[in-house]
Amino acid sequence: MIKRAGSTVTFVLPADVGAVSVVGEFNGWDPLAHPLRKRSNGTRSVRIDLPTGRHAFRYLAEGGAFFDDPDAELEPNGYGGTHSLVTV
Repeated sequence: MIKRAGSTVTFVLPADVGAVSVVGEFNGWDPLAHPLRKRSNGTRSVRIDLPTGRHAFRYLAEGGAFFDDPDAELEPNGYGGTHSLVTV
């Protein structure tokens, strides 16, 4: 799930997905830049301030598995798969 408030975007997933980071054009696809933190409400989340525009991203789970946000718009990524999009 993606929540938007102005230029701040919160990426939210269920806690049972395990350790995961959001990687995208906005952080150089760096898995260490934005890990989702486990919350007391049973989710994992991270809040990021993004510039205006469309931003491609994916989630990177522990073990190196990428996956898209189930609620986001998808776009071909040029490698035979997809990536998620968020617009600010």
